[in-house]
Amino acid sequence: MFEGHRLTPTQRRIAHCMVRRADDAPFLSSVELAELAGVSQPSVTRFAVALGFDGYPALRRHLREALPAPSAGGAPGTGEDGGAEGNAYQQAVHAEIEHLRQLAALLADPAPVAEAGRLLAASRPLPVLGLRAAAAQARGFAYFAAKVHPDVRLLDEGGSMLDDRLDAAVRAGASALLCFALPRHPRETVAALEHAREAGLRIVTVADSVFAPVARPGDLLLPAAVGTTLSFDTACSPMMLGRVLLEAMCDELPDAQARLEEFDARAARRGLFAE
Repeated sequence: MFEGHRLTPTQRRIAHCMVRRADDAPFLSSVELAELAGVSQPSVTRFAVALGFDGYPALRRHLREALPAPSAGGAPGTGEDGGAEGNAYQQAVHAEIEHLRQLAALLADPAPVAEAGRLLAASRPLPVLGLRAAAAQARGFAYFAAKVHPDVRLLDEGGSMLDDRLDAAVRAGASALLCFALPRHPRETVAALEHAREAGLRIVTVADSVFAPVARPGDLLLPAAVGTTLSFDTACSPMMLGRVLLEAMCDELPDAQARLEEFDARAARRGLFAE
């Protein structure tokens, strides 16, 4: 029931509480559910509306009508061990596994990723943008990319300086920008991408959906779903796609392997890693 809805962290807290108390959920009042979830009663009402119901009574009525009939073979919807679906944490992991399967199917056509790799490898410097929730993805990509690309510029902070840093990258010769855009999409990301397009940069975007608000015709957008079953989004699929892009970029950089070997040699001399 929660799939396909963009819920706030508070609303996800309510959803998780309902999953944990699945047997009781159809019979809880909005006040009782609010107390169990540690939220306000109006938050429960807004949660029901976010799911498409007129209010919490309609949501509770739907849950009661959806209750399966008892069976002699044990609790409905469970396996032999009484928990085929798993608990809420297991369900979150299974959802991420499914997202990775979807990504694998998408990569059956390697052409878009290969094109992205060519664009990123050719851009000197290479700006990598990721704000708020997407900052971790951008930092991870930039960290590894800097080992093989001669000039990677991480843009993980918004504010009035962001456009200046984009302009500086363009003046230095940048031809493309890699953006990680994940929910909830900051307005600053949308504005920064518009500025980058006006400056002539080709945009490669890893986003949670082809319908993400950052998408524009002419951009190379690569979708990778995020998990929404926990209080905060999980981004295993976008992270994996970022690593695939790194690989595609390395394939286009003739000195990538030499740079990696040089780094390994320096790291060994400096004793950087406890190996």
